[in-house]
This record gives sequence, structure tokens and C-alpha cells, in this order.
Amino acid sequence: MEQDRPDHELESYLAALSPEGDPESTGSGRRFGGSQVYQLRLSLMANEQLREIAAHNQTSPLALAQEWVMQRLEWEAQQLPRR
Repeated sequence: MEQDRPDHELESYLAALSPEGDPESTGSGRRFGGSQVYQLRLSLMANEQLREIAAHNQTSPLALAQEWVMQRLEWEAQQLPRR
């Protein structure tokens, strides 16, 4: 039966989400698929601002933060001196 076989993709996903060691650690550096997983700590004020802006843009705070990081990385890469 297909239901009786282990779901390795689900197991990998859950392992990537579970904290390793100290739950208060940043947990940075964990890998999920071809991606790197980072936790980001924000002040309460910054977190509330992120939530408000995300709600205004009808998206999630996580999606908005990811979009901003990707935009900034692209901008920073363009500022690097060309060899």
C-alpha cells in the first residue's frame, strides 16, 4: 500500500522545521532542499511594522521579508566592483 510507505519528503520538511538543540538559538544554517534556512529576530516595534505593511500589501510578513531580502541582495550584488 502506498500509504504505508514512509514519506521522505515530509520527514525532510519536518526535520527542517524542528529546532536543533537550544530553542532560543538562531538556528541559522539549516538546509531545506536547495535553500538555506535563517531565523530573523525583530524588535516588537519592527515586527508590528512588518505585520502592518504586509497586511496593507495583502501578503504575509514572511513573504514580504523574503521579497525585501531578495531585492536588497540583488541591489548589493549590483554595487560590487566588476572584475
